[in-house]
Amino acid sequence: MRADAARNLELVLATGARMLAADPAASITAIAAEAGVDRRTVYRRFASRDELLAAVYQARLDAIEAAIGAARLTEAPVAVALHRYVEGIIEVNRTWPVDLARMRTVPAARERREHAVRTVDAFLRRAADEGLLKPGMPDGWAGVVLGNLLHLAARELPALSTAQAADVLVNTFLSGFGAG
Repeated sequence: MRADAARNLELVLATGARMLAADPAASITAIAAEAGVDRRTVYRRFASRDELLAAVYQARLDAIEAAIGAARLTEAPVAVALHRYVEGIIEVNRTWPVDLARMRTVPAARERREHAVRTVDAFLRRAADEGLLKPGMPDGWAGVVLGNLLHLAARELPALSTAQAADVLVNTFLSGFGAG
């Protein structure tokens, strides 16, 4: 794919994510206009809004998987990996806002998301085993709370940089779940 075509695709997907999160009925024409590309450019790639939405989900999941990889959840020191993960996912949530309930209805997206959740849950078990998190919390609860905090931080802390929002979120999370 040419560099300009790749940029246009990324722009259409990010614009589509934002607009479809705000209005699930947003038209491809409106998304194209907001992205600054011709609607024919979008229609050449996506025959329908549902195809565009599926591509948005895949782009979001690609970004989540990249953030998980960059955080090095299995090998980096736990506190470092937690902050890297949180910072990466706040950026994902800001760039790729989607209706998660709707995303879960797409089988391929649901499976990839569930794999990411299992990876993070394993990391949080590691964090508890290594003493960063309190022991004895209900299984999976830390992950549920962390996931909700990540969505909340992306939405409610727009004036903060991603790193600053991550600092606030990690401090909040560790205030409730931290062992120390």
